[in-house]
Amino acid sequence: MLLLFTSCSRGGKIFGEAVTERDSLPVLATYDVNTLISDSGLIRYRIVADEWLVFDRKKPSYWSFEKGVYLEKFDENHVVDADIKADTAYYYDNDRLWELRGNVAIKNLKGERFNTELLFWDEKTQKVYSDKFIRIEQLDKIVTGKGFESNQSMTEYTIFRPGGVFYIEESEAQTDSLSTEEVEVSEEGEKPAEVKLEEKLR
Repeated sequence: MLLLFTSCSRGGKIFGEAVTERDSLPVLATYDVNTLISDSGLIRYRIVADEWLVFDRKKPSYWSFEKGVYLEKFDENHVVDADIKADTAYYYDNDRLWELRGNVAIKNLKGERFNTELLFWDEKTQKVYSDKFIRIEQLDKIVTGKGFESNQSMTEYTIFRPGGVFYIEESEAQTDSLSTEEVEVSEEGEKPAEVKLEEKLR
């Protein structure tokens, strides 16, 4: 007993390792975000989000918008040429790559609306692309397909597997500007799901 007591005393207090891995914790957590992001002195986009987390020790490092995000993209003249909404988004800062997931809704300067469930925006190549079902509402028709690629302004695009074209009556055409509306999309049979307009973005 004496030997055991002496041994323990000399060793001092023993503590377990702290369960705080820095890699798994965000270096920055911001809430109720409404901010402008610039690059090389130019304003690139505006971010509106309930929560913005930055994980700088992850490999790769990224920004996380788990509670949804709204983006406005600016051209070189500071004019909004596209607005985007998604349920979830990740921005891989070193690769300058956006990954947008869940009810992704986009509107370009021409008034065309795009709806898909997954979208990538590569700032390095200035391309937007997806391999999922895409629904594009133009002024006079709705075009569907699977897989597409576009420029950053969503004005020049290619659908890799076209699904169909549905013409819109002139009286039903939507002409309001700078508002993106959510539309459910489905990959079933590569036909659009029943259209349901949700609340407009602010």
